Amino acid sequence: MKELVYHRLLLPALSNYATKVGFVDGDYRGTFEQHGDRVLRLTDSLHKELGLSSGDRFALMATNSHQYLEAYHAAYLGAGVINPLNLRLAGKELAYIVQNSGCEVAFVDSFFAEHFHRAMEESEGENPVRHTVLIGDGDGPHDVNYEDLISAGEPIVPDEPEEDDPVVLMYTGGTTGLPKGVLLEHRAEMLNLYHIGSQLRFDPEAVFLHQTPMFHAASMGGILGSPASGGTSVFIPIFDPGGVLDLIESEQVTQTVMVPTMIGMLLNHDDFRPERLASLRELAYGASPMPRATLDKLQELYPDLELSQAYGMTEASAVLTWLGPDDHRRGGDLLGSAGRAMPGVVLSIQGADGAELPRGESGEVCAKAGNFMREYWRNEEATTDVFRDGWYHTGDAGYLDDEGYLFLVDRVKDMIVTGGENVYSAEVEAVIASDPGVDQVAVIGIPSEQWGEQVHAIIVPKSGATLTEDGIKALCKENIAGFKVPKSVEFRDEPLPLSGALKVLKKELRKPYWEGKERSVG
Repeated sequence: MKELVYHRLLLPALSNYATKVGFVDGDYRGTFEQHGDRVLRLTDSLHKELGLSSGDRFALMATNSHQYLEAYHAAYLGAGVINPLNLRLAGKELAYIVQNSGCEVAFVDSFFAEHFHRAMEESEGENPVRHTVLIGDGDGPHDVNYEDLISAGEPIVPDEPEEDDPVVLMYTGGTTGLPKGVLLEHRAEMLNLYHIGSQLRFDPEAVFLHQTPMFHAASMGGILGSPASGGTSVFIPIFDPGGVLDLIESEQVTQTVMVPTMIGMLLNHDDFRPERLASLRELAYGASPMPRATLDKLQELYPDLELSQAYGMTEASAVLTWLGPDDHRRGGDLLGSAGRAMPGVVLSIQGADGAELPRGESGEVCAKAGNFMREYWRNEEATTDVFRDGWYHTGDAGYLDDEGYLFLVDRVKDMIVTGGENVYSAEVEAVIASDPGVDQVAVIGIPSEQWGEQVHAIIVPKSGATLTEDGIKALCKENIAGFKVPKSVEFRDEPLPLSGALKVLKKELRKPYWEGKERSVG
């Protein structure tokens, strides 16, 4: 008998907490009964009005909102496979993802409707989108209004999906320059939720603030866990430290997830006062390195705050390890770790030959768990490569200590984590190398107090070529998302250092920037 489908969690909560206001989004305050009614109507309309089937993909490009949550929950009840789009995608990236995924329906809000429309209009490939649905107030290119779609549906509970049916197609950066679609099944998502639920106290008294972007895998615990437990969901469209302070104070928020950059901005905001965050009881962070000074300040100001750190990736739905409140209270070297494996997750540190390495010795972090993706969408070669010998190969280097705590020491694939977003250096390098005046280019991550790491480009121009920092940045902005654009550019006359295999020695390039600093992943 199956259990790992969201029907088993959401539907009882809709009934048990029917009259409770559980969804707060600006002036909108919806009860669980209203939320369920809207989700069921949306599911019905996507099938009957727009012709979507449960295996078809639909895209979503919008800021955080109760409508975003409704679309997510509709997908989990079988409306279709949701493809949440990164709001920072450049037009070419956006068009590639929509075409590669074959999304037939796209949800947009007024902030992104024109950008989405222009990306598809200017694309060289075929546009698979048959209907564009506009969420909320405002205007933009569309042919269906979200509220009209809700009204046209019937509140019919659909049949339960199978545990191995796909539910989310989430794109992540690609080392070849093209994003890869991570196809996730109901079973994987539910196992990940149970793992998170074993660490966080989702309950009816919890008030969860959605402030990380809801397109991001880091948001999945709140998207699924809080509503299923009868907790209250509060939304802020886009992270704004002043707005977050206001919402935490006014709505008495008890739980949230943040990346370290957001935490630093909150604590350093002009309107910050310690008492404004007094209602918080649990704060989970991750996705990028946590500056020790920020963590020390947080623990000093809020000694009773339950702090947790998560490590994982989109392919794992998305959590593999957890550093919990007790670990934070122990302090010391543990604060530099990524925690221990979640229940059901097995970690292995492997050498280049695939052999398991002893405790304390660094190698590639590999894992086995039920919450991994089914595959990279339409990319059998990449899927086979990442699941070599029955293990998922993370591409991160690290070691396990004697107590099973994971310490990450490098990024095998030279991934840069800036402000909680992953940037693959090869993708940025490919854009810069398209400039005919570029002879060599290497993109690395260098320390940044604000972002944890910032994208830095090192360029050797061709003889006689005239390159400028502004010109390089402009080229990047035309082709890739804003967060991938180098924040700094360095020009050199001498060739870049190469290994015996004629590969750029990025470790040597990073060394002067990281001298005396710790470079690790949170």
